[in-house]
Amino acid sequence: MVEKYSVVKRIPSFDVDMSSTLRPSSFLNFAQEAANVHADYLGVGYDSMHVTRKAWVLSKVHVIFHKLPKWREHVTMQSWHKGANGYQYLRDFVMLDSEGKEKLVSATTSWLVIDIDTRRLTKYTELADDEGRCIKEDVIAEPAPKVIMPKDVEPLHVMTHNVSYSDLDMIGHVNNVKYTEWSMNAVEIEVTKSRHLKDLVVNFNSEIKEGDVVEIYRHCETNEDVIIYFIEGKVNGKNSFTARLTF
Repeated sequence: MVEKYSVVKRIPSFDVDMSSTLRPSSFLNFAQEAANVHADYLGVGYDSMHVTRKAWVLSKVHVIFHKLPKWREHVTMQSWHKGANGYQYLRDFVMLDSEGKEKLVSATTSWLVIDIDTRRLTKYTELADDEGRCIKEDVIAEPAPKVIMPKDVEPLHVMTHNVSYSDLDMIGHVNNVKYTEWSMNAVEIEVTKSRHLKDLVVNFNSEIKEGDVVEIYRHCETNEDVIIYFIEGKVNGKNSFTARLTF
């Protein structure tokens, strides 16, 4: 029987923000490594995929931050593969407190498989057809939703980012965690200093590569005590990613 990936981690100083609280992007780094390790366990990790010139890429992510851990706290990170939905492969994550009881962070992700050489989508039939490698358990029941910039608004251009060394991963495109970093940087510092992110959705719509120049736009909506930001990144006028951040 397939097992969940599970590991205990201590929150280090370089993964917390000004309030000594885990950064949202740091959670996604933990999740990315959990996915890598568990994919190896399932026989569909980087080395196995690379033989056939395939690679995993993240398509969408939805994260709910229930209670962010602090510096030096111990947490348990768990992850499991839920199966295929067409071309998308679903994987869930949960971060628990030091006793493994209280849910701190919940996340669901949708992944695609691409041909490394052509950058085109492809199916990975071995995993799609193998129910023995799936755990049908939802930490978030619905797959990560589609996010679009609201119609009839004029988003504010807040920053330009030139893609460089620290943005790129081992398959030569911008690492998925960077999109969340950029989105958090696009929010006013007064908000990120006084509030914690409660809900995050990111859609990765087109590949961003070395040398690209990303124009980042922001639109903000307030509903009672909730602030919602829509962040959009464009390269040469084309949408590359859209995010929704709820504080």
